[in-house]
Amino acid sequence: MSTSTAPSTPPAVRPGMARRTAAASFVGTALESYDFYVFGTAAALVFNEVFFTDQNPLAGTLSAFLVFAMGFVARPLGAILFGHLGDRIGRKQTLIWTILLMGLATGAVGLLPDYSVIGIWAPILLTVLRLLQGLSLGGEWGGSILIATEHASGRRRALYAAIPQLGSPVGTMLISLIFLILSVAMPDVMATWGWRIPFLLAFPFLAVALYLRLAIDETPVFQSSDKVRLPLVTVLRTQPAAVVVAVASALLGIGSYFLMVSYTQAYGTERLGLSEETVLNAALVGSLLQLATIPAFGWLASRIGSARVVAIGALGTALIAFPLYWVISIADAPLYVTAILLGGILPTAAWAALGGLMADLFEPSTSFTALSFSYSLAAIVAGFAPSLTQVFGEATDGAWWHPGVVLAVMSLVTFAGATAATRLRRGETVPVGHS
Repeated sequence: MSTSTAPSTPPAVRPGMARRTAAASFVGTALESYDFYVFGTAAALVFNEVFFTDQNPLAGTLSAFLVFAMGFVARPLGAILFGHLGDRIGRKQTLIWTILLMGLATGAVGLLPDYSVIGIWAPILLTVLRLLQGLSLGGEWGGSILIATEHASGRRRALYAAIPQLGSPVGTMLISLIFLILSVAMPDVMATWGWRIPFLLAFPFLAVALYLRLAIDETPVFQSSDKVRLPLVTVLRTQPAAVVVAVASALLGIGSYFLMVSYTQAYGTERLGLSEETVLNAALVGSLLQLATIPAFGWLASRIGSARVVAIGALGTALIAFPLYWVISIADAPLYVTAILLGGILPTAAWAALGGLMADLFEPSTSFTALSFSYSLAAIVAGFAPSLTQVFGEATDGAWWHPGVVLAVMSLVTFAGATAATRLRRGETVPVGHS
């Protein structure tokens, strides 16, 4: 692993551009998160009725979750492809391609004929479009973190790294709000054509994201760094330990969302008999809370270090995992919403500070590839969390503690990774979260 210190902030950095880029990065990741997560909500609520009508409801839900997980399988390839481009031709140009691919693939899902029209081709084409989504997201997250932090001054890097993380709750809010409106206003058509509306909205959202990304500058860090011919080979040869640490550190931040929202939504409707409005309201309220907690944890990371904030969030989540799911197992509608709201605070700490932790681990010349590849490996495991938890639930006859096991395991892995990141960092003179 390289031990060079973080580069000093180049003179070309301008505070105004830093703020504009951070805002554009946030809006871009919000729209990208919307595109990616709308699939998870639809998988939990309607895809078993639309694309897997030849299966029973539980098997159909499992099939929908498996297709959902295919997006994470494609992420490493997208990370390699777009990471290479991001380290060779620039952050800005690469992020334009990722958002374009994502928006077109998501909108196409809304145009896809269902099982009753084209039979087995419907789930096959759905899987192909999901793979294209995953290919895009393989390069999106790492590039968004870098384009925000590489325009920032050293003392603000950890805070600016948290700003793109706001895209996840905002995307969730948009999805939950749209599905909630549709389920209330037109419940009889949700399984026929109403579910298509959130996917078709990807087209106008794509236009907004492209406009914002075309308006920002390339980062001064990229412009001043050396260009590596084969970034992935260089990362694996020179920083293999950092990749392992980054993967472990990312697991909870990614996986907790899909476990506590996507899987738990299906659990709430199918096992607890709660309405779709209740589970969507829970996701919506939880996302609103994250609009405050993510910047707060980002500020804390700028004080004590990103890795320490991730470690605190992971350890705390491990401690509450079983009490949380016990409460959910006996919950009525108000208690369910409260549990989702409070249970998401500590995992949010691991999510908010993740970008700063990973940006501190890798060299600028290969950081797009390193962040994207490490994140995608963690996302493969995290993407299968809903389907694995579903299988585990069937094996344990729906025991209340079965999701708690999955959440606790992810938390402990992330705690170990974040603890290691406090020691394994780029430049011994640069505190994690302060580079």
